[in-house]
Amino acid sequence: MGISLKKIDKPMFFVVGSGPGDPDLLTIKGFKVLEAAKVILYDNLACKELLDIASDDCERIYVGKKPYGLCTSQETIHQLIKHYAFTRGNVVRLKGGDPFIFGRGFEEILFAREHGIESHYVPGISSMQASGLNDIPLTHRGVSESIWIITGTKKDGSLSSDLQLAAKSKATVVIYMGMKKLTEISASYIMSGRGAVPAAIIQNASMPHQKQIVCEVKDLSQAAMDSGLSHPAIIIIGDVVKAAEFVAAQEAHKYA
Repeated sequence: MGISLKKIDKPMFFVVGSGPGDPDLLTIKGFKVLEAAKVILYDNLACKELLDIASDDCERIYVGKKPYGLCTSQETIHQLIKHYAFTRGNVVRLKGGDPFIFGRGFEEILFAREHGIESHYVPGISSMQASGLNDIPLTHRGVSESIWIITGTKKDGSLSSDLQLAAKSKATVVIYMGMKKLTEISASYIMSGRGAVPAAIIQNASMPHQKQIVCEVKDLSQAAMDSGLSHPAIIIIGDVVKAAEFVAAQEAHKYA
């Protein structure tokens, strides 16, 4: 990035990904940007411990968007970015996961640049990558060679039609914001004759209170209900969910 964060005396805006939840998964660049922040606009999915990295004179403002609940409008967030960039000089937008994966981070950077504010993106570890902490690799040789990343809720509230295509492939499918679409997700796979494909739901990935279930994709809704899972959660569908079992079976067959 080539930016000195020690002294910022002009309007500056950073969109920072805080990672999936565990504060230790913040990047070093993200840490440095938070240290220099004058104002932090933070989401509900950003770990609150990260706010302590900033100096005492940094203003911390909650602009959360809770799924299916009350939220700060995007227009309000835009106006806060503009206001504080010109009055305080260094605004950090702290988002959960990675801001460029269903996070609207690019929209905010474009808005800031349109108003003459120098803007930068600091990537974060996406929540889907936390699946690896649960022995679910997103790809694995001989199991999955590609990934579909799909939103479970489009702007109009509907499920993305891309899922119907993804359900026909052998790729790993990761669905964000899909907890209210579990029945529809299962139906897409059942219609493709693939209702028995392994699936997992991981809630609060990487956190001490994380919950996880593994089932067949046709049973997603019932399994989530039985386990009391809700958002925030990611849904992972594909043979990678049972990759460890697959590899063990291969090794057993090799030496049989």
